[in-house]
Amino acid sequence: METPVDPTSTGPLAGLTVIELGVWVAGPAAGGILADWGADVIKVEPAAGDPQRGVFGSVGLDGSMPVPPFEVDNRGKRSVVLDLRDFDDHAVFDRLLSTADVLITNMRPGALERLELGPDRICARHPHLVYGAITGYGLEGDDRDRAGYDVGAFWARSGLAHTMAPPGEMPPGLRSGMGDHQTAMTLVAGVMAKLLERERTGRGGLVSTSLLRTGMYSIAWDFGIQLRFDRRESTRSRDKSRAPLINSYRAGDDRIFWLICLEADRHWPKVLAALDRLDLADDPRFVDVVTRLRHSAELIAEFDAAFATRPLSEWAERFDEHDVWWAPVQSIVDVIADPQAQPGFVDMTPRDGDEPFRAVATPVDFDGHTMTPGPVPSLGEHTAEVLDQLRRSTL
Repeated sequence: METPVDPTSTGPLAGLTVIELGVWVAGPAAGGILADWGADVIKVEPAAGDPQRGVFGSVGLDGSMPVPPFEVDNRGKRSVVLDLRDFDDHAVFDRLLSTADVLITNMRPGALERLELGPDRICARHPHLVYGAITGYGLEGDDRDRAGYDVGAFWARSGLAHTMAPPGEMPPGLRSGMGDHQTAMTLVAGVMAKLLERERTGRGGLVSTSLLRTGMYSIAWDFGIQLRFDRRESTRSRDKSRAPLINSYRAGDDRIFWLICLEADRHWPKVLAALDRLDLADDPRFVDVVTRLRHSAELIAEFDAAFATRPLSEWAERFDEHDVWWAPVQSIVDVIADPQAQPGFVDMTPRDGDEPFRAVATPVDFDGHTMTPGPVPSLGEHTAEVLDQLRRSTL
């Protein structure tokens, strides 16, 4: 099957055509990853547009400002406006699917079925198509059409937010889009597997994931321990952690860092050497892993007092000298200035008259390709272009 190729597209997915019927974050983020990787992603929007375009205005901020969350997830796409409740526009959408390789959607299952766009119907009509679906809670069950968002389905209902909070405490504040982006990457992995299968069989089919399932998988270790042993280690505040060598600490200049010394017996003497506290090795409370576990709160208190005596820059030198594994706790501003993090940013292609700007890159690199995201499409910017291309392909 021939598919139209966007001549400006570069990347390993150049030549792949993706139709995106998505709103807010998870669906568009999956389409955005595929666009970054070179696919021609056609974003189908209603006349009012993806509501994420106006998210700042919806929360009371200046609605005329650029929306970086929308820009990150929608760069390099082509925007087409269609009213899928209209017979003619619905027919156009069906023709788009006939020329595409992948459909990405995060609309609720019931809404898709009312539009006659559910996976059973579409996969039967277009057997070559890989149908990628993201839902809040899955395609089946009583809550298949319940509003999820990542705060509800990924964080709250999956057990993740509860697991992050010590007993009796409320969950911490959660950052928007984290669960959406993890779920988007999960769907992209599934779509790639289904495309590989299509190479062998010639048939596409349904690939689905949910915010709930991705949240559960994120804490699969906790679920595994609970399912196997009917118990789990409760989350503790840092001063009561049972793993003092894998804990956060504050240096004398108030900068925070994390020890990441997982192998207790191997790393214990190195930490003591860096601290210049070899005397702790003979302390009966800390002589082995078992006693250190029993007296972990006391050991954390000893570490707190010691680490408060020097700035982080000095601890960094001592840690590296003694092969102590650690990492700084950085702010967003710190990461933007971090030389090691620079490959994680990409220059965004500006629209005519706009200044260039930077954004976070998709977290995968491909040998032989330099990711250069295209501009963020205006609502309906490519409707005429795509419809003309569709007309010519069917002549």
